[in-house]
Amino acid sequence: MPIQLDFENVSDSQAPSEAQCHLWLSTALEGRKANATVAIRIVNNLESQQLNNDYRGKDKPTNVLSFPFDAPVGVPEEAFDYMLGDLVVCAPVVIAEAKQQGKAVNDHWCHMLVHGTLHLLGYDHIKDDEANTMEQLERDILAKLNISDPYLETNED
Repeated sequence: MPIQLDFENVSDSQAPSEAQCHLWLSTALEGRKANATVAIRIVNNLESQQLNNDYRGKDKPTNVLSFPFDAPVGVPEEAFDYMLGDLVVCAPVVIAEAKQQGKAVNDHWCHMLVHGTLHLLGYDHIKDDEANTMEQLERDILAKLNISDPYLETNED
């Protein structure tokens, strides 16, 4: 099974197409995971804020939330090895961040999907060494897509 994308856009803001998201997801997973299913849901501020509050205790919308898949109790994880998880991306936040940071909106969308996908794979940026590793992976993946280093202008997440 190749890379599968379950895509849903419930936002009324500008958002990438399912085909764009599939390309970005596939590029992020290239050489890391040959078979995977990822759900991407593009939302507005209200849903993002609710999820961010429920799962992270932060009562504000955020750019991307990653929910790695957990196998049901009693079922071996290997049975669901292809299930990577869910990404929830807040369109208004991504658009506002791109404008604020002087980046092309499409490039920032790609960065957020790559960033979220790496979280699904277990990468994190809490500790400096982990952040350096994750940021370099993001740079490498984005370079394959002809997108410049997103960390040159800002160090924000």
